[in-house]
Amino acid sequence: MMTKQETPAPRDVTARKGTRIPDAPTNRRMALKMGVAALGAAWMGGVGAASRLGGHETNVTNAPVTNIASPEDRVPFFGKHQSGVINLRPANGMIASFSVLAETPDALERLFRRLTERAIFLTHGGTPPEYDPRLPPADSGILGPHIPPDALTITVSLGNSLFEDRPWLKPHKPRRLIRMTRFPNDALDAALCHGDLNLQICANTQDTTQHALRDILKNLADQLVLRWMQEGNVPVIQPGPDGLAESARNLLGFRDGSANPDAGDEALMNHLVWVGPERNEPAWALGGSYQAVRIIRNFVERWDRAPLWEQEAFIGRTKVTGAPLDKPYAKESDVPDYTRDPEGEKTPLDSHIRLANDRTPETQDNIILRRPFNYFNGVAKNGQLDQGLLFICYQADLEKGFITVQRRLDGEPLEEYLKPVGGGYFFTLPGVAHEGDYFGSALIAAVRAPAH
Repeated sequence: MMTKQETPAPRDVTARKGTRIPDAPTNRRMALKMGVAALGAAWMGGVGAASRLGGHETNVTNAPVTNIASPEDRVPFFGKHQSGVINLRPANGMIASFSVLAETPDALERLFRRLTERAIFLTHGGTPPEYDPRLPPADSGILGPHIPPDALTITVSLGNSLFEDRPWLKPHKPRRLIRMTRFPNDALDAALCHGDLNLQICANTQDTTQHALRDILKNLADQLVLRWMQEGNVPVIQPGPDGLAESARNLLGFRDGSANPDAGDEALMNHLVWVGPERNEPAWALGGSYQAVRIIRNFVERWDRAPLWEQEAFIGRTKVTGAPLDKPYAKESDVPDYTRDPEGEKTPLDSHIRLANDRTPETQDNIILRRPFNYFNGVAKNGQLDQGLLFICYQADLEKGFITVQRRLDGEPLEEYLKPVGGGYFFTLPGVAHEGDYFGSALIAAVRAPAH
């Protein structure tokens, strides 16, 4: 058993910068230094110091890399924004949606404070206390006697029902937060939709995400009731021959995350993802974001029988490299030029990538930050595989972001192979600024402020 003195110090993943990974590193510390140096020039010019030092990958959907992830990775917890949004997406993630039992401001504050305490302990790692053996143990034990941080993030978001069902909270609801409604291709299962509060729990390993969920269920059983959850993961791969990281593939076999906005661009994130004072939102919401979650089943058996040319036409990218169809010998990061293809002869006008982002000045405010995971739920009652995408995205304006993009995608040919079955809209709280602060502290202060 490892003693307290022998417990390894957690690694702060703010040291992991950039998208270029050194070839076959033999020393982790040296590899990290090389990664910092490789990206230094790329982020010069216009990117603030906070962004350069924030440890954010330029594309949060780059596939996790086997020789970089470590159980001692630790994502910074305190700050203006919550972690788990613009930092590197690890290999495993889940959404767990809850009903909140709190019916008074005092009860809601107790919930937020206890949730903060557990999140701090779990994301920092440590050794649980030892109780009398006649009592239940303090921890499930599934990670052993010492809990490693393992790049764990616990991101807290609030649903429309939390505000609508409490008259004292309703006046403080974020202006653009609504209940998710059905789109034409949806087959929503009520048991997999909505919720008062959800947790996005992400980590290097599934054991860590499961451990965190069980810890919260045990310690907040009198305040939260689990409604639904969906786990997912992304493949862990090595960089390509050129040393560059790539977007992970979804279960349709295509790279998922191409053309995601640059999370290392602080100004861009402030415009697209984070709620700022220009949004005319409640003051307590500044620094938060809107989260859209969709559980999207993929009809993989049908897809696997579709011709390659059809698959690529429906997506708008080549399957092997991820390059846009108008640049088939290029790479995934190359930008399609629709002005040279106005009739859609190379990239069909109804292809997924062209409908989602037609790359005109008028649609740049509709760009969303995607952070999806693949899911595997076994076999459906009809004998088909129940697999798909746990789609998660963030934006500063829900209507301009996900909702507008989804409306453009309504009726796309790809719908033949997809069926959204669950999810919801939520508001991701601002960050916990410092020790002594807690999730939702500004919201609780607003509720208690004297009416003018």
